[in-house]
Formats: sequence, structure tokens, C-alpha cells
Amino acid sequence: METKGQGAIVTGGASGLGAACARALAAAGAKVAVVDVNEKTAAEVADSIKGIAIACDVADSASGETAVKKAIAAHGPARILVSCAGVGPAKRIVGREGPMPLADYERVIRINLIGTFNMMRLVAASLQAAEPLAGGERGVIVSTASVAAFEGQIGQAAYASSKGGVAALTLPAARELAQFGIRVLAIAPGIFATPMLRALPQEAQDSLGAAVPFPKRLGEPREFAALVLHCVHNAYLNGEVIRLDGALRMAPR
Repeated sequence: METKGQGAIVTGGASGLGAACARALAAAGAKVAVVDVNEKTAAEVADSIKGIAIACDVADSASGETAVKKAIAAHGPARILVSCAGVGPAKRIVGREGPMPLADYERVIRINLIGTFNMMRLVAASLQAAEPLAGGERGVIVSTASVAAFEGQIGQAAYASSKGGVAALTLPAARELAQFGIRVLAIAPGIFATPMLRALPQEAQDSLGAAVPFPKRLGEPREFAALVLHCVHNAYLNGEVIRLDGALRMAPR
């Protein structure tokens, strides 16, 4: 599907991978809605790409519905959804202070998995009545999984669970939404230079990058965004979880 002139929603678009995707889509001609809980930062990104900013809790049904309606009102059918909203706190199942609080686990699942599903269902529903494009395509949904879905480390039980859910959601969603001409994909990034990692000392960043077989560095958000654009453009990509990790396989810790 061509991006030029198409409406796009990017969740978690205020920073990191989401901001890179918002910029790349806008540069490719898409009309981008930057969706994030941080309205101020989302507005800064949106202003820089001539898009719109929408405050939204992706895991809340009403908030998500309102965000999708606002994006459609501004840009027409939201034919591209990129879900990057997520959190990744590290906590052991049983730590020095006892078992992980259940609320901590629920928060990660709620934002990362339920939030992804919520926006997927709302955008897919909105596209059912949209006019099909060339080849019968109506839209593309790209979710963000993680290599932790396959090799979760100690302390990543909640995060790995949530991203494993995103990975497992991809194929059944693609199969179901195929009848409407909607493709569904997920990208499983490895260690990327997001603001959280950039805040670490350079020595720590270099150590993380050295663990990657090749290239021996952290991934750049622009590289994630480039793969998102390819997912949109390549009509034969569907139902797949694509690793983007420099051949990294995570150790237990």
C-alpha cells in the first residue's frame, strides 16, 4: 500500500520507536496522528511533522475510541496503524521483598497487550466500510512485539508475557481481517537506542551493543521505522512476526 495521502495512527508516538515511525510515515506522505498519554510531547512531535496530537490511554476502550474518531475526522480513514505504546519495567516474579505485586503485572499486560488489541479492533472496525485500494487492500496494522517474546530474561516475566501475547495475536488477527483486505504484522525489535537506553552511561550502552552479533551496536529507531514502511509497502507481507535484532539471542540475564 502506498503511504502518500493516507491517514496513519501511531501509538506511543511521542518518543522512541513511535516518534521515529511518525516522522518516517509523514516523510513518506502520510497524514499522521501522534497518539500518546503524554499530550505535550506528542504535540511537539506532531507539530514537527504537520500532524495532529491526540491524548489517549490505549488500554481504555472509550479513550481509544475517541482517539480513532478524532484521527479519522482529521485525516480520513486510518489505513495505517502502528502500535508502539508500551512499558517495560524489570521485576522478578519473586524478589527480595516477596512476590511481584499483581497490579504491576496487570499494568504491563494492560498497556502492552490489551492496548495493542484495543487499538487494533477499533481501527479494523473503522476500515470495514472504507473503499478498498488497489488489490483490494484497505489497511495495514503493525504491532510492536519484542525478542523478549521468545527469549525473555530473568526479571522480564511481565514484559515477555505481554510481548508474547502480541506475537501470538498477529496470525489469528491477520487470518480474520483478511476478508476485509487488512494486513496484520508485528515487529520484534532487539536492543534499540530508545530514550530509556540512551539515558544509560555510554559504557553500559557499548556493553549492550557488543552483545549483538552484527552490527555490534544498538538498533536505531529509524531502522525500526524503515521496516514499518516496508511492511506498509509490501502487499505480500502478512501474518508475520519479523525479528529486527542483528541476530541477537538473549541470554537468561
